[in-house]
Amino acid sequence: MNIYQHFRIEEREFIDLALQWMEYVEQTYSSKLTDFLDPREQQIVQAIAGSQSEIQVAFFGGQESNERMRALIYPDYMQVGKDDFQIRLIEVEYPVKFITIEHPQVLGSLMSLGLKRGKFGDILIRDEQIQFLVAEEICDYVTLQLTQIGKASVTLKALPLEEGLTMEEQWQELTSTVSSLRLDTVLAAMLNLSRQKSQELIRSKRVKVNWTMIENPSFECGMADILSVRGFGRLKLIAIEGKTKKDKWRIVAGKQK
Repeated sequence: MNIYQHFRIEEREFIDLALQWMEYVEQTYSSKLTDFLDPREQQIVQAIAGSQSEIQVAFFGGQESNERMRALIYPDYMQVGKDDFQIRLIEVEYPVKFITIEHPQVLGSLMSLGLKRGKFGDILIRDEQIQFLVAEEICDYVTLQLTQIGKASVTLKALPLEEGLTMEEQWQELTSTVSSLRLDTVLAAMLNLSRQKSQELIRSKRVKVNWTMIENPSFECGMADILSVRGFGRLKLIAIEGKTKKDKWRIVAGKQK
C-alpha cells in the first residue's frame, strides 16, 4: 500500500517519522511515546497505525479536550494509562493586578528556552489564570529557567492534571462564494481582504494550514482545514457546499472567537 497517496506532499517528512515509530514498536515489542502532536499529526499517526494489525495508538494531552496531545504507540497486548504519557501541568504565578499576559507572550517565552514546540502541549488561559502542559522529561528544566514572561517576573507551580483549565473552541460562522479553493482565494474571502493582500500574507510566511507553513498561494484547501494567520487569528473551512450556477464554490467558514 502506498501510504503517501492519502496525504499531502508537505506531510511526507512527518509520515516517514511516524512509519519509523511503528517499525520500532513492531521490532522491539515495546512502546513509543512521541512529543506533543498537533491535531493533523495525530490524524496521520492514527491513519498509519490503523493499517498495522498488531499496533495500537492512544492520545492524551493532559485532558480529553486538549488540542495538542502525545501519542503512545504500543503492541496490542499492552495496557496503558494516563501516567504513561508523562505529562505535567504547570501554573504561572505573576502579579495579576499590575500586568496582563497573553498567549503569544507565553509561547514566545517557552520557545526562548531553546526547546522544541513539541515538548509543550496546550497553553491554557482563562481570565488571569495561566497554565501550560509540558513533557515530564523537561519539566524541571523549564521550572528553573522560566523566570520571566514579557515584562512580568513569574514563578511556576506544578499542579495535578485534574486541575487543568477546560477550554472550549467557539467559531463565528460565515458563508461565502469563491472562484476556486486556492489558499489565496479562500483566505481573501474569509478575512475580507484583496487577493493581493492575502498573497502577501502567504509569501511572508504568516499563514499555516493544518499547523504547516504554506508559502504557495495556489495551495488547494479542503474541508476541515484549519488556517492560522499571524495577526488575524485562526480560521476553519467548515464545509464546501458545492458549486453555484455561476460555477463558484459555496463555502462555510469559521473564525475563532
